[in-house]
Amino acid sequence: MYRYKQCRTLTAAAVLVPVMVACGSEGAASGSVGPRQPVTGVEWRVDSLTTGNTTLRAPSGARLRVDEDGSAGGDLGCNTFGTRAAVHDDRISFGALRTTKIACDPARMTFERALAAALDRQTLTARTEDGRLTLTSGHGERVNLTRIAPD
Repeated sequence: MYRYKQCRTLTAAAVLVPVMVACGSEGAASGSVGPRQPVTGVEWRVDSLTTGNTTLRAPSGARLRVDEDGSAGGDLGCNTFGTRAAVHDDRISFGALRTTKIACDPARMTFERALAAALDRQTLTARTEDGRLTLTSGHGERVNLTRIAPD
């Protein structure tokens, strides 16, 4: 029950961050998080992760959701995760990730470890454009996501 509550809380935080950004960024440059392109309350499919000179394609099922209540969670490619997230302007700060511990094939585990490192206790810059979200770290790591259309 506690893990479920944490996951829901993290999802809400992920939603809250973009809403706060949207409220204070009406004069922001094109492509920034804005009122027409919310980040929170949206299910995002993880497409790829670029770290250094290497781009890793995400396994199917990798996803992220940030909710308005400060919770965030999703799937790292093999294991699910939950965390807290705070949105301020165009930045999303993630707390420590809590994950399940299932072993998968080596390619999934390689991607999962890289994505977990990119999100765990990190503050990332969020940019949205045309249904896409890019999260960029201060070290140049980049997570590319696509909005999943609601059913």
